[in-house]
Amino acid sequence: MILRSLPFATLAVLFSLIFIGGYVSASGVGLSCPEWPLCPQGFLPHQDFIIEYIHRSVAATTGLLVIATMAFVLKSKETPRGMKIASIIAAGAVIGQIALGAVVIVERLHSVLVTAHLGLGLVLFSMVLMTVVYLFRMTAKTTIPAIRD
Repeated sequence: MILRSLPFATLAVLFSLIFIGGYVSASGVGLSCPEWPLCPQGFLPHQDFIIEYIHRSVAATTGLLVIATMAFVLKSKETPRGMKIASIIAAGAVIGQIALGAVVIVERLHSVLVTAHLGLGLVLFSMVLMTVVYLFRMTAKTTIPAIRD
């Protein structure tokens, strides 16, 4: 069942995206690709844009995974209400992250916007993590028989 692996894969890709974003910020290459959504040479990255290009590519993949996770969570009748709420908030946060990431580039890395981008990323990570925790609780109930006295 795809619902058993998709949230964990989403969390893993999101975790790597946070590391890549930290590297983009710390290395000062956030504006190496000054246009959004594509770099000046379109889909094929130039060597000067490779780090930012990787960040945007992984971010797009993460966005698709978060939306797909929400769709599968909402479609399943087995998922608890809290898991559905966490996945909906995660989907909203990922859409907000995409919009905020665009504004960060257009506004030339304004510090308040970069900080808000990081903060919303933490909300997104927390909601995907909660989705995974709910998944583990669900699978533990179905795979481990209850111990009775």
